[in-house]
Amino acid sequence: MTAEPTRFPAPDADWHAFLAGTVDGSLAAARGHLATLKDGTARTTAQVLELWGEGDLALARASSVAHLLAEVHPDPDLRAAAEERAQAAEDLDTERGLDHALWQVLAATGADGLDADDARLRERVLRDFRRSGVDRPEDERDRLRTLAQRCTELGLEFARNIREGARSIRVRPEQLVGLPDDFRAEHPADGDGLVTLTTEYPDLLPVRTYAHDAGVRAALTGEYLRIGWPQNAPVLAELLRLRQERATLLGYPDWPTYDAEVKMIGSGEAIGEFVERLDALTAEPSRRDVDVLLTRFRADDPQAAAVTPADSLYYDQVVRREQYDVDAQEVRTYFRYDAVRTGVLDTVARLLDLTFTRVEAPTWHPDVEVYDVESDGERLGRVYLDMHPRPGKFNHAAQFPLVPGVAGRHLPEGVLVCNFSTGTLEHDDVLTFFHEIGHLVHEIVGGGQRWARFAGVATEWDFVEAPSQLLEEWAWDPDVLRSFATDADGTPVPADLVARMRAADAFGRGAWTRRQLNFTALSYGLHAAPPEDLDAYTAEIDDRFGPYAPLEDTHQSSGFGHLQEYGSAYYTYLWSLVIAKDLRTAFGDDLMDPEVGRRYREAVLAPGGTADAADLVERFLGRPTTFDAFEGWLTARG
Repeated sequence: MTAEPTRFPAPDADWHAFLAGTVDGSLAAARGHLATLKDGTARTTAQVLELWGEGDLALARASSVAHLLAEVHPDPDLRAAAEERAQAAEDLDTERGLDHALWQVLAATGADGLDADDARLRERVLRDFRRSGVDRPEDERDRLRTLAQRCTELGLEFARNIREGARSIRVRPEQLVGLPDDFRAEHPADGDGLVTLTTEYPDLLPVRTYAHDAGVRAALTGEYLRIGWPQNAPVLAELLRLRQERATLLGYPDWPTYDAEVKMIGSGEAIGEFVERLDALTAEPSRRDVDVLLTRFRADDPQAAAVTPADSLYYDQVVRREQYDVDAQEVRTYFRYDAVRTGVLDTVARLLDLTFTRVEAPTWHPDVEVYDVESDGERLGRVYLDMHPRPGKFNHAAQFPLVPGVAGRHLPEGVLVCNFSTGTLEHDDVLTFFHEIGHLVHEIVGGGQRWARFAGVATEWDFVEAPSQLLEEWAWDPDVLRSFATDADGTPVPADLVARMRAADAFGRGAWTRRQLNFTALSYGLHAAPPEDLDAYTAEIDDRFGPYAPLEDTHQSSGFGHLQEYGSAYYTYLWSLVIAKDLRTAFGDDLMDPEVGRRYREAVLAPGGTADAADLVERFLGRPTTFDAFEGWLTARG
């Protein structure tokens, strides 16, 4: 019988008791299952895998709850307690991976007679043991254990410094010229006659996009690029060094080689080759885009020497307005948060044959909305939407797993964590919403597996972004947008405006992709050969890839949160984008074709991690993926 969804306490209840009961209880259960495996009892392979799966499920449950609450709970003491338990969950995962006796139990099993899922689980577990170093001498295992535990500590600290490191500037009200009226109304002057602007997204993005005052743009962008500094500089340096030591002890030349072994890309060397291929593809389109921005910048300031990150969004929207007749402030009037939320959910529901039903249930904050997901009269799982910023909350956008879906045991649960305004949104926010809902439905539709290991977003890590990047396409479809994008009077977004938005979108793709390549090269290079001077190395990457001139006295790597989670694998975003553009070709001219949508759901999302991503893609497309659609998208002109 499937367990009921998670029962959170009321916001003002004893969350420490909930945390202890849920996380500590699950960790104790996981330890118990692992101890049973080593008790000397003779067991069949199926029995061994069953006990392993029970431990996997308990550990996943503990880790998911702890990591989520460490990022979203409004009480800083509870967040700290959750972070300690997230560390404990990671430590237990490290311990089991280095447990020689446990490894011997799994290694003694045989593959004969196993079905595909059981055989895949056994192979993956034995692979994990090998990659943890369980077969190394005891002194090396002890060192690897210490390294893994310290890397977890450093990763949590790195993320915490970013999450809690919001900065701000204060400006005069007249310096907000260019910003939307609703933004200015929400930012009144204080008793000193000054307005506070923070580096949180609902302030940062409008300021970078609309503020006429270049000094304000530069000041706030500069503060954003100093988030996590100086605290994170030594944290990141140590994390990079210890990852390198772990890889070397395990017999790999560097961390990217170790990390990429279990991803689609296959090797660290292939990451470097991917960077070089994209370098060749993006250099000219990027140069062309930046030249357009700089020319327009110099019309305002003849002394302008280069476009910086403080200028890029502003002049991008100026060019779109003047050359493509797309006014971002007009566009945003059609994207009111409540309507966008409903429209995104409805679109995904129609496409994938799902139903989202709002339910009342206690959560960690009153802003959080809860929905049950159903299909064909059956409840598939539950999702939570935590969509608006607050102090101490995770300050980007991400999907957090909460409960892995295991057939007959637990329905999958996932949490969408974003930082959108409660009023009107930018079109980029709508893209982000579609992107993140892609992860969320993957978590739910891919649940219901036999093993927690394969539930939800459990494919190779460099594929997980592809389904989300594919869903961004629906944020550009005129019929989809007209179904929910309306102004205050209820008038749908005009078709000709959407057509102009689509034409304008082709402008800037080169620079945008080149900026992603910058992050990709930084992520890879920092890990391939950890530098002595992080800022100096970042400057080298900026000099080669740009596409924008860096702001002085900024420290991008200290606030680059993906270095903790993705490590050397930020290439994932561009790698997955290549696949996403290819997946898009299957929908032809009708993005809402229910037959293709259902086929996509069943072929790509529903299997979770039970098959290799390349096989899932080929199953859907009828052929292996290629670069062709991506190259066509990159070079298209508006």
